Amino acid sequence: MIELSFEFFPPKDQPGEERLWQELTQLRSLSPKFVSVTYGAGGSTRERTIRVTEEIGQRTGLDTVAHLTCVGSTQSELSEVLDSYKGAGIKEVLALRGDPVGGPLATWESTPGGFDHADQLVKLAVEKGLGVGVAAFPDLHPASNGNVELDLETLLRKEEFGATFAISQFFFEISSWERLMNQLEKAGSNLKLIPGVMPVTNVKQIVKFAQLSGTQIPDKTRTRFEAVAEDEKAVRELGVEIAAELCTQLLELGCKSLHFYTMNTAEATVKVCQSLDLGK
Repeated sequence: MIELSFEFFPPKDQPGEERLWQELTQLRSLSPKFVSVTYGAGGSTRERTIRVTEEIGQRTGLDTVAHLTCVGSTQSELSEVLDSYKGAGIKEVLALRGDPVGGPLATWESTPGGFDHADQLVKLAVEKGLGVGVAAFPDLHPASNGNVELDLETLLRKEEFGATFAISQFFFEISSWERLMNQLEKAGSNLKLIPGVMPVTNVKQIVKFAQLSGTQIPDKTRTRFEAVAEDEKAVRELGVEIAAELCTQLLELGCKSLHFYTMNTAEATVKVCQSLDLGK
């Protein structure tokens, strides 16, 4: 049985929230292991993240994983957020450093009394009795400047501090996943490694996301999308096709979990899962 999970972001307004519940209803039919809710830069969506995460559990009975970043918060404030999550019945969090205000490649500026690294947040969350997941980067974190060893050391340190699972940034080449998987296995890691998949629905959007996250878009993949960039339907169909191809390769490698970045829209993710006969 393949475990599925889906990521959402907190809606900005009431219409967006209503759409979220509609999309979530469709995805619930795929029997996900959990859903996750992102946390805005600098805690800008803190209250909505907590409320929406809590309501997902109340309305659907699904397990929820709440994101939390170090950006713009003191240790005391982060502790308070973790307490709020626990009070809302949340059992697991995804502990992230978060990007500087200027993006992943901007200079990191510490918040006085805050944390500089995600491993510190991992340790705090574990001390609170929460299960903790972290981010992994098949194409390396952009701030690592291509240093494979540094990227691996950072991930292993998070595991050392108590993280038990890692959700990867989205990627397109199976070779990137194999490299990360093999490195962790060689290092003796016990992290549950979950591949992150993003069915592309907007070409300009995915190019921007890839630049921010360090994800490499293969030339052949970029060419295929650019050829249909002006046809929204064709882009969505190609996005489903490419995501399904990647998922097939992941399953052939023995992956037992798939995490989808839904962008709060169910259609593409549902079609990928249906094409692979998943979620039944």
